[in-house]
Amino acid sequence: MAKKPRELSGRVVLITGGARGIGRSTAATLVAAGARVVIGDLDLALTERAAKELGGGTVARQLDVTDHAAFTAVIDDVEATVGPLDALVNNAGVMSVRPFVEDTFESAYRQFSVNVFALMHGTREAIKRMQPRGAGHVINVASMGGVVAMPGAAAYCASKHAVVGFCEALRWELAGTGIDLTYVLPALVNTELAADVKRTRAANMIEPEDVAAAIVGALKSPKLAVFVPKSLGPVTRYGVLMPAKLGDKLMTASGSDHLLFDSLGGAGRAAYEARVAASAPAADRAHH
Repeated sequence: MAKKPRELSGRVVLITGGARGIGRSTAATLVAAGARVVIGDLDLALTERAAKELGGGTVARQLDVTDHAAFTAVIDDVEATVGPLDALVNNAGVMSVRPFVEDTFESAYRQFSVNVFALMHGTREAIKRMQPRGAGHVINVASMGGVVAMPGAAAYCASKHAVVGFCEALRWELAGTGIDLTYVLPALVNTELAADVKRTRAANMIEPEDVAAAIVGALKSPKLAVFVPKSLGPVTRYGVLMPAKLGDKLMTASGSDHLLFDSLGGAGRAAYEARVAASAPAADRAHH
């Protein structure tokens, strides 16, 4: 008999990158389920506005996830003012698009700082607080870029591969602790991160609400890997068995080999890339 889904009403959930996109949609879905939600984001004004619009007592906190001391302080503040942390959703993430040969170390460092090191720090801090209670759930938002090739975003893919590998190893360490771990693998999502990326039959974007529903579904019924859409799970598993030459032909025939490159030069892409360049102030200071 399948386990009864967990009740989320009253559960305390912290979402990073919670003021927009997937984070905000996840917050909205959790508020509707009766959870006590805290959203953290770099832009305080935007975060406070989002919290007010979300309602349900949503709490806003300014958070540069690459400032590890500040990240820890936000988690401590949540536990002191809202309640013991039941779940952390590490959603904050950035992606830069350019040929790797033209990429810079600063850009790669920034993406790893947000997508990997901040996520690892948040995961560790959450586990420290959850272990004594023998309960809790950490959800790390990865990407299909963590298991498939995305030409034009080599550093981003590397960072998301790192998230997948991290979670696959960590799940063994959490066995028997009562703490659940999930990593989420969305296809291209209709958010700023995918600005100016064209929709094709091979890359028909999903909506933030689709990912939010999958995240909340995992909180109710925990599982390690969650593909969005769900159909990508079998496709990915069978894909690794495909001869390389056939895979390459499908890649080029679908246009996936230049999908991200085609987004370059668009106003939306340029605006997003400018925001990415300012997305990790603490990491940038440390690097310089």
